[in-house]
Amino acid sequence: MQRLTAPDAAAVGDNPTADAHYEHPHARKGFFTDTSICIGCKACEVACKEWNRNPVDSDYELSNSSFDNSEGLSADTWRHVAFIEQDRSRIEAARESGRALVSLGMPRLRPASVPTTAGEAITTAVTGGMTGPLSEVAGRPPSGLPPAPDLGELDVLSSLGGGPTRPEDARAVDTTPPDTPEFRWLMSSDICKHCTNDGCLDVCPTGALFRTEHGTVVVQDDVCNGCGTCVAGCPFGVIERRKDGIAQPKTERSAAPVTPTGPGKPEKARNVGVAQKCTLCYDRLVDDQTPACAQACPTTSIKYGEREDLVSGARERVARLHAEGRTEARLYGANPNDGVGGTGSVFLLLDEPEVYGLPPDPRVPTADLPRMYARAGIAMAGMAAASALAFVLGGRR
Repeated sequence: MQRLTAPDAAAVGDNPTADAHYEHPHARKGFFTDTSICIGCKACEVACKEWNRNPVDSDYELSNSSFDNSEGLSADTWRHVAFIEQDRSRIEAARESGRALVSLGMPRLRPASVPTTAGEAITTAVTGGMTGPLSEVAGRPPSGLPPAPDLGELDVLSSLGGGPTRPEDARAVDTTPPDTPEFRWLMSSDICKHCTNDGCLDVCPTGALFRTEHGTVVVQDDVCNGCGTCVAGCPFGVIERRKDGIAQPKTERSAAPVTPTGPGKPEKARNVGVAQKCTLCYDRLVDDQTPACAQACPTTSIKYGEREDLVSGARERVARLHAEGRTEARLYGANPNDGVGGTGSVFLLLDEPEVYGLPPDPRVPTADLPRMYARAGIAMAGMAAASALAFVLGGRR
């Protein structure tokens, strides 16, 4: 099990595997999901289900709330693409809230001469020469929407299997968010956050959850007893128990794909009642392979690699979007001082986290345990002192 107290300084940084006490250090792995270029194809959902042999959890019909049919993460859906429709007023509100963050100094860098073109603004923002709201420095008005971008002859399928690895290739890929002045879709591929301080790992009584050498958190199917304590311990609502919530005996937890039990009978799912969530394709990581969802993403919206490099690239991406006047762009999970110590899955959002169904200030439930224990000790000491005082004063009568 993980610690139940405040983490060490070494564990709060980019690599929490210091708590796992691995003999050989490994770089922390993770995802960077750029929602601004997600097209909602759900290739990541399909690839995740196919590789992990997860059962079907929908009737392939649209939900009553959106064009999405899976609706959220679950024990059977470890990757989920959300569809969020926004009109012009909502886009302006998102841009204004982002502009307020910028005015607070989020991208405040050292002063430099004001660029005259958007291209110079992008270069200056990335190299650290820009100060103030990036949309104004880039020469765009602080209000209003930019014109629809010209995507040219971009072949998104040419980047299937991962993003560009060379700087010259990265510059050749157009990553301008495709929206219109009056309407846009926010599409976000959500997943387990693989937190630095994991609430699910903290509260697991059997040790079924463990921290891997790559900094990710994985559930061991054969150790989980289906108690569900981890479900309440996750501040993101990611981990769940499969199907009816009753753990099957280990001898009945089939590792094979779901198969019909007979003519006309429903399919039998494996690991029923056992807690399930994304493993960041741990079985692929040990063989130096890319996780299935990132491998299948046709637009490089999902990027996999060392978390430190991903966060650095994510900050540059935000600077570019700000320089284009898209002040609503912001990062989620990159702050090591939040309630979970930062997450292994970092997101670039185009609106408030609540719009995507994410908590604005996630906090691991076990973070307050040391203070709770201290207060309980003080209360017990006070009760003991009061009892002793009552005994002494009562004896004198």
